[in-house]
Amino acid sequence: MANPFELPRFYTPHPARLNPHTESARRHAKAWARGMGMIEGSGVWDEDDYDTHDYALLCAYTHPDASAAELGLITDWYVWVFFFDDDFLVRFKRTGDMEGARAYLDRLPAFMPLAGEPAAPEPANQVEAGLKDLWERTVPTMSDAWRERFRESTWHLLQESLWELSNINDGRVANPVEYIEMRRKVGGAPWSANLVEHAAGAEVPAVVAAGRPLRVLRDTFADSVHLRNDLFSYERETRKEGELANAVLVLEHFLGCDTQQAADTVGDLLTARLQQFEHTALTEVPQLLLEHGLGPDAYAAVFAYVKGLQDWQAGGHEWHLRSSRYMKPTTAGASPAANALLGGPLGLGTSAARVVPSIVAALPARLRAHTFVPFQQVAELPPPAVRMPYWLRLNPHLAATRRNTVAWSHRMGYLTPAPGDPLAGFWTEEKLRDYDFGLCAAGLHPDGTAEELDLATDWLTWGTYGDDTYPAFFGHSPGLADARACHERLLACMPLHGGAPAVTPANPLERGLADLWARTAAPMVPEARNGLRQAVVAMLESWLWELANQQQHRIPEPVDYIEMRRRTFGSDFTMTLCRLRHGHTLLPEVLGSRPVKAMEAAASDWATLLNDVYSYRKEIEFEGAVHNAVLVVQNFFSCDREQALGIVTDLMETRMREFEHVVSRQLPALCDELGLDAEARAALDGYVVELQNWMAGILNWHAGCHRYGGADLVRHHAVPAAVRPYACGPSVHSGTSGSLLPGQVT
Repeated sequence: MANPFELPRFYTPHPARLNPHTESARRHAKAWARGMGMIEGSGVWDEDDYDTHDYALLCAYTHPDASAAELGLITDWYVWVFFFDDDFLVRFKRTGDMEGARAYLDRLPAFMPLAGEPAAPEPANQVEAGLKDLWERTVPTMSDAWRERFRESTWHLLQESLWELSNINDGRVANPVEYIEMRRKVGGAPWSANLVEHAAGAEVPAVVAAGRPLRVLRDTFADSVHLRNDLFSYERETRKEGELANAVLVLEHFLGCDTQQAADTVGDLLTARLQQFEHTALTEVPQLLLEHGLGPDAYAAVFAYVKGLQDWQAGGHEWHLRSSRYMKPTTAGASPAANALLGGPLGLGTSAARVVPSIVAALPARLRAHTFVPFQQVAELPPPAVRMPYWLRLNPHLAATRRNTVAWSHRMGYLTPAPGDPLAGFWTEEKLRDYDFGLCAAGLHPDGTAEELDLATDWLTWGTYGDDTYPAFFGHSPGLADARACHERLLACMPLHGGAPAVTPANPLERGLADLWARTAAPMVPEARNGLRQAVVAMLESWLWELANQQQHRIPEPVDYIEMRRRTFGSDFTMTLCRLRHGHTLLPEVLGSRPVKAMEAAASDWATLLNDVYSYRKEIEFEGAVHNAVLVVQNFFSCDREQALGIVTDLMETRMREFEHVVSRQLPALCDELGLDAEARAALDGYVVELQNWMAGILNWHAGCHRYGGADLVRHHAVPAAVRPYACGPSVHSGTSGSLLPGQVT
């Protein structure tokens, strides 16, 4: 049967190397698999299946410097994970048995016990037996922090099968952004990255392991591994296994293109992810290590880990070219791209011949990633036809809060220029009234008192004022030093233990934050006050991330953008304020549960995507922004604006359905699982209503304010605000898409 498409040209900047202990790993792993019952009589593999897949070759290519013993252990892990994947296919994907799949998966964490947990139970099948054996052989040399990370990534890897089974049962092809996000969360590459630490003997220090640069390395590594696998496995997954979780299929479906175009787009996407990995490793990781004051041993460990990830990419590509599991490039009558991929014979040592051609071919994509032209004239997007299943209710104190926030803004200095205060008077009173933050707050908090509504309106006003002024004052600076100084001063305006701020407020943003902090945090217990401060800090830090992208003209990738957008939008902060009404009865185990986190993320993503559609012209044409979901999707998937808009609006609906599913199915199950009493259940129900009000209020505000319409934009930007140099006072930025509270954005 002919291949469904020609494999695209691959970016292969590092030549693959083969571990000298390949044969010993083959012998060891086959004996181990046979001992675990994975070959004869398993109903999954026979000996020929096992031999032709050649997992030892995969591990020998991806871990070229591992010792014989280490390579044997790593190979056993990969034998186990591929057996699990094929066993799950036979047991559950072909039968559609979701209940049985959940029960099967729910047993597996018990075979990865952490310190202080009960010992693993007696295994009931090959997967459990293999996991128990491997865990006991792997964790003794690693720290508790690594063990936790590895167990989490292993669990996510197993959970991918449940997500794929759900899509198969529903006959649903995932949204492209959702696909990248879910593949990253539950795919095998983060798990592989953890094993790289073990194989290289280079554990990443816990103090930086959760930092954004290391997370970006893992994410870009994961995307690259998964996208490459999707290209090679398309034929097997779609024609033989009925899979719907494949990037080529996803783009085929959503972009309305043929298979070859979709495959070429996935290839371009793979190149972009590898280049982002390189950029992060060279520019952001060294700065992170420097900021934490780590010593030479930490530097050596982190960069050995980076090298291990590069080796994995190079070796994984070579293995895909050889394993019988995957589609092979055609040679007879092959396209120029396929011939460039092959670059000559496929024997050992020939991968280096493909390095230079692949780098040259990838130069245009690398250049394009940083050559975004700001302030392009664009057409206004039509208001999205979104489904809103929740009723809008408005607070009866709306008229009063509209008046009060104007008076408060005058006191803070937002509306009148002042000598020596560069951030004063960036708005006029006309703009403030047009923006109508009282309307937003009235929808978010329909049952709040007059005082609570004023506080919410003032927070929205402060956040959006920072959102407008920050890029104007810091976006044209050569570096981030002034912005970081501003950031530190703003943090000092939020004392944890009461009393006056650690700095004397010197401009409108500091005065506003100090005033709001005193009014909001003073009545809180210390734990709640700390949680509120952490939420505000996360938002402020995300503004620095936006500013760095803006200065580099770098459009972020979708998953990173969506996750950071929750922070730039102030979602965590706003939801913290919503929870204050239920704080004494919302238990920590409820707030920290996966269903509640999923519900919050779904609501936040729906709101941020809505804002990005409404604010598209404002941000692209009038602000020169790089942070907008439509632009991000258009750039990432190399599609036109209409296709990008379709992906974004589809993702909005997906998030709304997810919110509804969590509320109707997962929260009742959570209540039963935790044995919540009537009071705790009522508190959770109240929080759900708060989030429903939150989304309905945000939609109403976008439709009713005068911040995003074409005539409003021309009027508000007719006379550009003077960009005065930032001097000795803080200011706050919100990039181009940030906002403090949901419902208000850029």
